[in-house]
Parts: sequence; structure tokens; C-alpha cells
Amino acid sequence: MRGDRVEVLVDVGDGVRSFEIAATKDGRRVEVATVRGNVHVTEVTRSGQEVRTAQFMAARVVAIVEHPAAEEKERTVRKRREPPKDQQALGI
Repeated sequence: MRGDRVEVLVDVGDGVRSFEIAATKDGRRVEVATVRGNVHVTEVTRSGQEVRTAQFMAARVVAIVEHPAAEEKERTVRKRREPPKDQQALGI
């Protein structure tokens, strides 16, 4: 879903470098797979077609952090305001 993103931390020899892959449009998601010593991070459409792929050597990957998209905000229940002190309530 749009807003999903995956952050991959990779050891580059003289430090750690961060790479970020995000789902850029509605209906897309980010998938992570480890295949034959490589980590594949792929942005995929609803139909399963790959849009972008990033590959990292698994031996060099320090961390993979998945940030799911925020869920729809729950409906906020509106609280009834009390009438001003000099006005009576209508009792509705």
C-alpha cells in the first residue's frame, strides 16, 4: 500500500549506508525476499508486476527495517459540547 517503505542498512567497508525503498503510488507494496545469498527489495503493483528492485548481498546487510503505511485513522467520536453557563441546554 502506498506509504510502505523498507530501510536497508548495508556495510560498505568504512561505515554503514542506508537505502530506502518506498511504495510510491496507490495499490503498490514493498516486498522483501532473501534469494541465494542476496536480499531483494521490490516495489510491486496489485497485479504482481515488479516496478523497481534493489538487490544487496546478504553478507553485507546489517539491518532491514520495514515501515508499514499508517492505518486509516480511526473515526474520531465527536463529543457533545456543553452549553455556556448562562444558557440552558436544549435537551437534545
